[in-house]
Amino acid sequence: MTTRSSPATPTREAPLDLRGVMRSFATGVCVAATYADLADGRRHDAVTINSLSSVSLHPPLVSVCMRMESLFLADLLATKKWAVSVLPHGAREIARVLAKDRAARRDALGALPASPGPRTGTLVFRSASWLECELWDTFALGDHTLVVGEVVAADPRRDGPPLLFVDGGYRVPADPGPSAAHEIPDSPWW
Repeated sequence: MTTRSSPATPTREAPLDLRGVMRSFATGVCVAATYADLADGRRHDAVTINSLSSVSLHPPLVSVCMRMESLFLADLLATKKWAVSVLPHGAREIARVLAKDRAARRDALGALPASPGPRTGTLVFRSASWLECELWDTFALGDHTLVVGEVVAADPRRDGPPLLFVDGGYRVPADPGPSAAHEIPDSPWW
């Protein structure tokens, strides 16, 4: 009988640095949007994310992860509708603004190039590509909620290379093929 040792458990002296490891993993930068229908009308919200993942092609499912205490998540779970806009390389400032708190995001939304999506009414931003989703399922995982959505509309157009996030900064692929990313200069996208 073979005995396997249990996996190493981090100690208080040497904590697991998951955040440090994940900083070296390049991800796309997206904006997730949803809304809340209130007595005085619809209130849109949007937030920068980089946790978008394809889950299934048949049916078409994608997922995002959000902090459990997120007000954005609460609205998404109430409406059961959301959109994701994949940001192009020139949208660094949009990513920064929509990564702030809800009050700052609300103040910025009126000035950003977006319109309600054709299937869900959630905001779709001028972007590299976008999709609209209806809630499929959720899973509580640690301090986040994994939200799975069925894609009900999509536009795969490409408005140039996508915006990437790696090592704590925004980047753009150096060329259309597989290669290293390089830093992009600050430039307004809209």
